[in-house]
Amino acid sequence: MLDLNNHFLIAMPSMVDDDFERSVVFIFDHGKNGAAGLVINRSSESTVKQMFDRMEMPLRREDLHQERVFDGGPTYTDRGFVLHESQPIFEVDIDGRQTETQASFYASTLVIPGGLEMTTSHDVLDAIASGAGPRVFFLALGYASWQAGQLEAELMRNDWLSVPANNDIIFNTPVAERYKAALALLGIEEVMLSCTAGSA
Repeated sequence: MLDLNNHFLIAMPSMVDDDFERSVVFIFDHGKNGAAGLVINRSSESTVKQMFDRMEMPLRREDLHQERVFDGGPTYTDRGFVLHESQPIFEVDIDGRQTETQASFYASTLVIPGGLEMTTSHDVLDAIASGAGPRVFFLALGYASWQAGQLEAELMRNDWLSVPANNDIIFNTPVAERYKAALALLGIEEVMLSCTAGSA
């Protein structure tokens, strides 16, 4: 079975859906029941501080005040999704030996192959507000979802290109350059695409 976990989907020029035109989607869950991902190159009008203010949560991290919240996709657009790097948890036994566990800090976290985690529980927002949360993260409202077989059919129809994801593009690349940067992972430029190009 095709496994697109920790992959980017890059919309082809033939994609005319307003939610996905020229989009780059990070797939955080793909299996026999369908797929889910976040559009990573569509920022909203809202800043992180404005979002936290609406939730009446003081945001202590001043470096985040002007950061944008992203439009992650058309499903559950009132719900927050936090994509972040794994935060190791260590346990110490009675002999003082330290071992890393596979547990997560947060109540509802999906571990994604490749070192990232997706957290949807409110506790991660509490941690971010206090300054104790993940230092590097991507915050979106809403996500993209596909039913079983739907994404595979879209790939066969040449709606998307796929490529293993790159964390630097998610967290560090300017939003306006993410589409170009994702295509560069395949060694191609946007001018090389056509509505009839095949999937990679």
